[in-house]
Amino acid sequence: MARIKPQALLQQSKKKKAPSRISLTTIILFSLIVFMVVFFIFSAYRHFSHRSVNPDELVGELKNIGVPKYAIIQTSKGAIAVELFKDGSPEIVDEFIQLCQKGNFKGMQFHRVIKHYVIQAGDIHSIGPAEQWTLKGKHYSQLDRSVKHEAFMLGTSKSKHDSKGFELYITTAPIPDLNEKITVFGRVTKGEEVVQEIEEVDTDEHYVPKSAIGIMDVTLEQKL
Repeated sequence: MARIKPQALLQQSKKKKAPSRISLTTIILFSLIVFMVVFFIFSAYRHFSHRSVNPDELVGELKNIGVPKYAIIQTSKGAIAVELFKDGSPEIVDEFIQLCQKGNFKGMQFHRVIKHYVIQAGDIHSIGPAEQWTLKGKHYSQLDRSVKHEAFMLGTSKSKHDSKGFELYITTAPIPDLNEKITVFGRVTKGEEVVQEIEEVDTDEHYVPKSAIGIMDVTLEQKL
């Protein structure tokens, strides 16, 4: 048997240890993948960094951050949850929120209750538009059915008022000329039965409840 020379063995050993070559197809495929990843990242960066932003919309979003969306009116008859119409009546909602934070509504009485129309809380010496509704509103045969004329809407008088003159009205039926009377800034979402219970109390000839019904507190919430 012929013996293998040491030099031949060394060459065979080098051939076995030498790494296999990467094919040209693999290199091209890998380069293509890297290019696509880099291109995608670059495109996404350009899209978000150059996206146009409306300054007014941005300011509006910042202002709405942390603004309560609901108010919980705790009455002696139960709780009434109200969704606040920040977009529709921003100034009134802001004023209402400030008064809530100051505790302005604690102890406020429902001093006028007109069945099938409205319950009113506020300064007992304030006349307001509520009594006018009984003289004029009931003669309407056709009612405006738009959202702001529905029952269970929360509003306040359109006349200028200080903190004591901020009246709260909750409608208990559709009112045809509601926008002429009050500024609607919310809608009852829970506690309609509490509103109806207040509506059913006995009143005198001036629509003043014979038994006291008051607001214990009003709390503000981001969500219910």
